[in-house]
Amino acid sequence: MSSNFFRKKSIDLIMKDRQAGFSDAESEDSGLRRVLNVKDLTLMGIAAVIGAGIFSTIGNAAFNGGPGVSILFVITAVTCGFSALCYAEFASRIPVAGSAYTYAYASFGELIAWIIGWDLLMEYAIGNIAVAISWSEYFTNLLEGFNIHMPAYLTMDYLSAAKAHTLVTTPGADLIAITDKVKYAAEAWNTAPGSGNFKLIADIPALGIVFLITYLVYIGIRETKKATNAMVFLKVGVVIGVILLGFFYVTPANWDPFMPNGFEGMMKGVSGVFFAYIGFDAISTTAEECKDPQRDLPKGMIYSLIICTVLYILVALVLTGMVNYKYLQVEDPLAFVFKNVGLENISYVISVSAVIATASVLLIFQMGQPRIWMAMSRDGLLPKKFSSIHPKYKTPGFATLVTGCVVAIPALFMNLTEVTDLTSIGTLFAFVLVCGGVLLLPKEPITDQNRKRFRIPYVNSRYIVPLLFITIFIVFREQILSLFTYDGDWHVYKDRLPYFLFMIAAVTMSVLCFIKKLSLIPVLGMLSCLYLMTELGYTNWLRFLIWLGLGLVIYFFYGYRKSKLNNN
Repeated sequence: MSSNFFRKKSIDLIMKDRQAGFSDAESEDSGLRRVLNVKDLTLMGIAAVIGAGIFSTIGNAAFNGGPGVSILFVITAVTCGFSALCYAEFASRIPVAGSAYTYAYASFGELIAWIIGWDLLMEYAIGNIAVAISWSEYFTNLLEGFNIHMPAYLTMDYLSAAKAHTLVTTPGADLIAITDKVKYAAEAWNTAPGSGNFKLIADIPALGIVFLITYLVYIGIRETKKATNAMVFLKVGVVIGVILLGFFYVTPANWDPFMPNGFEGMMKGVSGVFFAYIGFDAISTTAEECKDPQRDLPKGMIYSLIICTVLYILVALVLTGMVNYKYLQVEDPLAFVFKNVGLENISYVISVSAVIATASVLLIFQMGQPRIWMAMSRDGLLPKKFSSIHPKYKTPGFATLVTGCVVAIPALFMNLTEVTDLTSIGTLFAFVLVCGGVLLLPKEPITDQNRKRFRIPYVNSRYIVPLLFITIFIVFREQILSLFTYDGDWHVYKDRLPYFLFMIAAVTMSVLCFIKKLSLIPVLGMLSCLYLMTELGYTNWLRFLIWLGLGLVIYFFYGYRKSKLNNN
C-alpha cells in the first residue's frame, strides 16, 4: 500500500491531459499561447520579482544585516540560479502551464506532489498577504501626501500595535528602539476603540486591495503581454531613478561597519531577501505560451535574476548609505529614506509607483493560486468544486473566491515579518523538491524532436561535493561543533535544531554523490536552499510543519481515496 502513496503521474499522461484541456492552465485557447519570447519572459520575471521585496522587505533585511545585506542578495541569487535551472529542465521536459506540483507528480509521486501542492497554497496565500500589507503601507503614505489621514488603528495589525504599546509603556525602555514606526503603532493602540486588551485594530486598506484584485481575477481580467511589459518599464524606471538620485545623498560613513552584526546578523535577513526573489519561478508556468520553451525559458529566468540582483544590490547600498541601517525597520524603506533627507515629494512619487507595482504583483499571484487549487482538484486530490469553471467568465470562480478569503482575512491581522518568514520557508521547500526531482527524472534518449530542448549541463559531483563538504567543515568547524553544546537555554538552543537536519542531508548527499555520480547543479540547489531554510529558525519550521501536517490529514482522509490514479 505504501507504494500507492508514491504512484506517479507519467509525463505521457500529463501531456495527454494537456491535449484534452486538463492541464492547470485556465484555458487551452489562451491569447498568449506560443507568443512569448526571451524578452517577454525576462520582463515577466522582473514583473514578478520587483514588487513588495524591493519596496518593502528590503528594509527589514538591511536592519538585520546592515550594508552587508548586499552580499546576501548575491548568495540568494546564486541559490535561486540553481533552482531556476532545475525549473527550466522540468519546464522544457514537461511543457505544460504547470508548477512544482506538476513536476513533483511526475518525479516523486502523489504524496510528495500533494505536499508540495499544499506548500504552494501556503506560499501563494502568505506571499499575497505580505504584498497586501506592503501595499497598505505605501497607500497610506500616498494618502498622507494629499492630507488624507486614516486613523492609525485602521492601517496596521493588532500584534504590532500591542508590541509597540508594551515597549513604549515599559519603565526604562530603550529609547533607541522607540522609532517613529513604534510610536505610530503605539498611537494605534491608544486611539483604537475597545477596552483592555480588546482593541479594534485591523489593516483595512490591505483588505480592500485583496477584495478588488479578487474581483478582477474572478471576472477574468488578465494582464496582457503589452500591459505587463509597460508595468515592468515603470517599475525599473523608478528603481533606477531611486538609485541615481539616492547616490547623491549617500554618506559613506553609514557603510562602516559593513557587516555590523557579523555573518550571523546578515543571515537573519535571509527571509526578507529571499522574499524579494519569490516570483521568478512563475515564468515556468508559461511554458505553453512560449514560442520555444526549451530555449527561451532558461534564458528568461537567468536574465531576470541577473537584472533584479544588480538592482537589489544597488538599492541596498543606497538605502544603507542614505540612512543608518538601524532606522530601516519600516515597511516603506524607499519612501522613508527620501523623506528622511527632506525629499518628501520624491517619497510620494515612490509611493505612487509602489502602489502600482505591488498591486500588479498581487494580481499575478492572486491569479496563480486558484490554478494550483484547480490542478489538484482535476487530479482528484481536492473536491471537484475547486476545478469548476464559471460559465460566463471562464475562470475558476469558486477557487478564486476561496483564494480571496484565504488572503484577505489574515491580511487584516498579520504583520509583515511573520508572513515573509512563512512564505520564504515554503518557497525554499518547493525549490528543494524541484531540485531533487530533477535527479529522479528518468533519462531521456536524445532524438531529432528533443535535441534542442534545454538540459542542465551534467557535471560529475563525485569528488566536488564531498570535498566541498569537508572544506566547509574545516573552515566553520568551531561554529559547527558549537551546535552540540547546550548552554541550558532552550529558547536559544531550539533555533539550532534545523542545522542538524542540514548536516544530515549534506552528509547523505555527499555519500550519494560519491556512489552515484549525481549531477552537480541540482545537488547544489538542494543543499543551498535547505541551508537557507535552516536560517529561518525553529518557530517558522514548527509553523511550517503544522501546516504540512494539516495537509497530510486532508490527503489521507480524502485525497488518497479520491485520486484519479487510485480509481485507475
